[in-house]
Amino acid sequence: MAQLRRLYGQSRPNIATRLRVLMVCKTHEHTGISKRSIAREVGCDPGSVQAWRSAYIAGGLDKMLSHAMGGNRPSVISAEQEAVLREKVHEPRNGVPGFVELMHWFEERFGEKINYKTLNGYVKRKYGAQVKTARKSHVLKDPLAAEAFKKTSPRTVLT
Repeated sequence: MAQLRRLYGQSRPNIATRLRVLMVCKTHEHTGISKRSIAREVGCDPGSVQAWRSAYIAGGLDKMLSHAMGGNRPSVISAEQEAVLREKVHEPRNGVPGFVELMHWFEERFGEKINYKTLNGYVKRKYGAQVKTARKSHVLKDPLAAEAFKKTSPRTVLT
């Protein structure tokens, strides 16, 4: 029990909950306790209590504390494709008004189909792209002409 308390103090919250369940089970080892009672006491779902208890019985503390959550899947978009896509998205005169057009460009450029949601999520996540938003200024605007215009324009004062 002392080892469990020490582990409990050093562990992350999701692992600490599992250890708390085990400590309650050990406390009521001789009298018995239901999974619903443990769940109420610890503050978790009875199904989780059952799964953790079964894992402990099957493989001990190591099996109970391990979790088989899936990690990140490998990207559908390769590193080469990502580099070309980055250039296309950041190009000011790219002429791609939306994600459907970008998807068609991707399929033509690389010769492989890509799911709309996959490309949409990737571009939004990686580059912060938004759907068909207006540009702040025209892509052909001359910065020198804009600066000259600002210098010669009369100033207005808000009162």
